[in-house]
Amino acid sequence: MLQSKKSSLAGRTKAAIFLVTLGSEVSSEIFKHLREDEIEQLTFEIARLDKVTPEDKDKVLMEFQELMMAQEFISNGGIDYAREVLERALGTQKAIDIVNRLTSSLQVRPFDFIRRTDPSHLLNFIQGEHPQTIALILAYLDPQKSAQILSALKHEIQADVAKRIATMDRTSPDVLREVERVLERKLSTLASEDYTSAGGIDSIVEVLNNVDRGTEKIIIEALEEDDPELAEEIKKRMFVFEDIVLLDDRSIQRVLREVDTNDLAKALKGVDAEVQEKIFRNMSKRASSLLREDMDFMGPLRLRDVEESQQKIVNIIRKLEESGDIIVARGGDEELVV
Repeated sequence: MLQSKKSSLAGRTKAAIFLVTLGSEVSSEIFKHLREDEIEQLTFEIARLDKVTPEDKDKVLMEFQELMMAQEFISNGGIDYAREVLERALGTQKAIDIVNRLTSSLQVRPFDFIRRTDPSHLLNFIQGEHPQTIALILAYLDPQKSAQILSALKHEIQADVAKRIATMDRTSPDVLREVERVLERKLSTLASEDYTSAGGIDSIVEVLNNVDRGTEKIIIEALEEDDPELAEEIKKRMFVFEDIVLLDDRSIQRVLREVDTNDLAKALKGVDAEVQEKIFRNMSKRASSLLREDMDFMGPLRLRDVEESQQKIVNIIRKLEESGDIIVARGGDEELVV
């Protein structure tokens, strides 16, 4: 029988108890995200469990909840913020224990010290920096905050910064330390010496999806002149087919008038039910019934063909947006004037 004291439970044993408590269905989903050696180790630990007392189960679940709560606070506001909140909730010593347990294996993201800084203050702080430095900082910040700052930068450097984010791959710890030292006036110690990934196409797309339409247009047009291939790649990822659920019914109906039925049937193959139902609801019963029949009749399709049809529809959506026929909400909670 397992002893009740939490200190007597090893990490793998706690993990095994946690998985047993969650049940086989949830545990099997968790296993999908683990390496083979981790699955083997946990399977062995689960097999070794004889009897799990309710007390042990409760302690493991409580510890998991506390760690997840601490990790959320760290993600939202940094280590100091997490410690401050946890101290108020759990007491000083327990807060320190939890944070230390997390940070011993947690890699703190660079520029953690400015993540809670107001964007307007941060803008004043960095706008005189070199575009590469600005790009590096924005790549590590929350996309919405990066979008606010990018929108407020001078127009002549917006596209340059956007391009630098898009073409950024990996940055060495030495460079990150130097930039942090200049910004914070002292060296920040990274939790790991491994090179960290930031930037890239997905990063700038996420930022541009949060800026206002005017800023996006200025940046894309400048990139089209400077680097047409990069601009095209960014535009392809700006609005993915699944985002069609974000359109209002009137916009979807307008889009459907321009879409080839065969392309629509292919595009809907493989997407989740929410996307399909959004489309079906904006068609007549007869049209939706015929579309369902076409999809069934097609049978299995190559992923490349599905994605090609989805991209055709995405291109139609972008053209309709540019012409003002439909509105795609941008920049978070965007207000519309009727």
